[in-house]
Amino acid sequence: MIALLHYPLQVTKAFRQSIAYLPSLLALGYFLVGLLAVVPHEGFISMPGWLDFVRFNDKDTLRTLLSTLIAGMISLVVFSFSMVMSVLSQAGGQFSHKLVFGLVTERHHQWVLGNYLGTILFILMLLMVPENGDSPGTWRSLAAYLGVAMVIHCLALFVYFIHKASQTVQVNSVVAGLHLATSRSLASLKHHQQSPRYMQVADTTPAAAPASCHRFEIRSRQTGFIQNANFAEIAEIAASIDGVIHLNFSPGDFTLADFPLLYVDAPDEPDRACADELLALLLYGEGESIEDIHVHGLTQLMEMAVKALSPGTNDPGTARLCINQLTDLLRRRLDFDPCNAMVDQHNRVRVTWPVESFESLIYRVFTPILHYGKDDVTIGLSLLKALKSLSLYAEGTERRLLQAYAERVIGALADAAHHRLDRDFISARLNGGEHRLDLPDQLGYRG
Repeated sequence: MIALLHYPLQVTKAFRQSIAYLPSLLALGYFLVGLLAVVPHEGFISMPGWLDFVRFNDKDTLRTLLSTLIAGMISLVVFSFSMVMSVLSQAGGQFSHKLVFGLVTERHHQWVLGNYLGTILFILMLLMVPENGDSPGTWRSLAAYLGVAMVIHCLALFVYFIHKASQTVQVNSVVAGLHLATSRSLASLKHHQQSPRYMQVADTTPAAAPASCHRFEIRSRQTGFIQNANFAEIAEIAASIDGVIHLNFSPGDFTLADFPLLYVDAPDEPDRACADELLALLLYGEGESIEDIHVHGLTQLMEMAVKALSPGTNDPGTARLCINQLTDLLRRRLDFDPCNAMVDQHNRVRVTWPVESFESLIYRVFTPILHYGKDDVTIGLSLLKALKSLSLYAEGTERRLLQAYAERVIGALADAAHHRLDRDFISARLNGGEHRLDLPDQLGYRG
């Protein structure tokens, strides 16, 4: 049953995340209003006589007005989304290309598009359905005035759209949006894993199967990004076969067809139906979803910083802004350790999965920035400041990791500083600010 419902649920989620979701709903609402406007109303709705003054004298006047409105709306749509393509072209050259689709699918852009399309659909219905008699009735005349109000509303949305589109390509707005989305993803993960069924185990690498069990593998049947998995349902299936299921991937990983996704430790081999149900509980998606996986938000901020450091862009200010946001997100990540196992009602481990360690995150987001910004002293100092700030919230292994990485950054600064003034400037800032790292007072020089 789960396998049968998997495809419709995937299609529904893909539709809700697509650019067509809100425009489709809004267009449907306008269609229903247009249907109400063109159906015969005699015998159902009686119009008061004092509204006769709104009636048009002849059909040609009404059709001319509607034709003018729909022509203006089509021109407005063409102009608006020509501007969108210009904005996307600029964003693609300035930011990471992964952000371009996200800029298009923002909810306010979809809202404007839906109102545009719905207004055109409503006016088109008034034009296509003829009116009986020599002159339009009160009902049809009121519908025409409603069309005028819709067009005026779209003009107001056009002003709003220009404002939002201009903000979309501002660096501060893009970086703040990525930071907010990643913060929400981290908060959601932290809240979700407060359930007593989630726990941490020392190592998710499957050990040898117990003597009472055998190890079986279940291979994937499709290629793509696995955004998430229904751990609760997988745990129930593991309990039903009295076994433990080890996921051989982290959420967000790209896996190939015929890849060993799951290892099952159970007394008996799972049958085909059980394997189908387990595979159906894995949620595939296109691209990188920040809402599901916070690591993608960190990666996209890193890619923005690297793009800003490229010779074609040459914008170290944006890179420093991204480093500041990354520092805050990594500090939030230090507040908790993501769980990597789920237990059943009897506190027996039923599902395990690998999670990305803090060491891996630091290497993933800071190493590319250090590599591409190694010749810029301000970038090296920004990274060192970030590591010093993080050391205030780290303990044990994490602080030793930050210490080692700070030494690497200082080494890169020493390589980049060939002039005495540069070395003096850096040395004055090595131990500045609050931190809990063991840093030198003077910058060593590598001649």
